[in-house]
Amino acid sequence: MAKTLAHGESQILLPESFVALFVPPGKIKPTEPYEVIAQRHELCEDMAQLLTEQAAQLQFKLGVHESDVLERIHAGLSSGETGLSAAEAGWVVKRLAELLDWPWPSWLEA
Repeated sequence: MAKTLAHGESQILLPESFVALFVPPGKIKPTEPYEVIAQRHELCEDMAQLLTEQAAQLQFKLGVHESDVLERIHAGLSSGETGLSAAEAGWVVKRLAELLDWPWPSWLEA
């Protein structure tokens, strides 16, 4: 499900799951302005799209389960060198699994 965040004349549909990364528990308003959330979403969506081919090749080359591939990618994204927050890294991996039609591993639900 997507949530519309409007800014002036511009309306871009951002996934509710992504906007939720910027809403503290018990609150309804994001902690960041529209522009920041939209930029971060674009970065994370691009990252997920770029990783699809690499993930599929890694799974084929290593002959491992999809969950193992996603775990390796999550570790790389969470290293701090990517500039992604831990929540954003988790979202990218979930989006990657969605793009590849792979099941979400149980460790992603935590």
